[in-house]
Amino acid sequence: MYEEVVMAVSTGAASGVLSYLLQGQADSLRSRISAVFRRGGNPQEEAGALQMLDEHATALARHEIAEHTVMEAWTELLAAFLDAHPSARAEIDQLRTTAPTKAIHIGSQHNHGSGAFIGNDHYGNININTRDAR
Repeated sequence: MYEEVVMAVSTGAASGVLSYLLQGQADSLRSRISAVFRRGGNPQEEAGALQMLDEHATALARHEIAEHTVMEAWTELLAAFLDAHPSARAEIDQLRTTAPTKAIHIGSQHNHGSGAFIGNDHYGNININTRDAR
């Protein structure tokens, strides 16, 4: 029964990690991973997890690794950590939340008149005056 819980929690957390990585949000996940592994009190575990995070983020961006490989690696790592540190269950379980999707706001800007407009449309001439008379 205990092994089933460990696998369920670690698989869910690995899914959340993958979600962040696929959306290019490894930096926002870094502090969460660091906090989980810092809980174990072993700096090498924390450094190893952060290194794996960086490697997987890069490999996914370059299409050099399969998503299921990343899932398996994180499931194994998190399950081993959870087995060694059962008190970290709540923090690991929180990793299963997926990354927030990036919102795209599409708007329109229409400018009339003279002067430079920073944004989209500009009608008329743009004169750039420099201090030199070149």
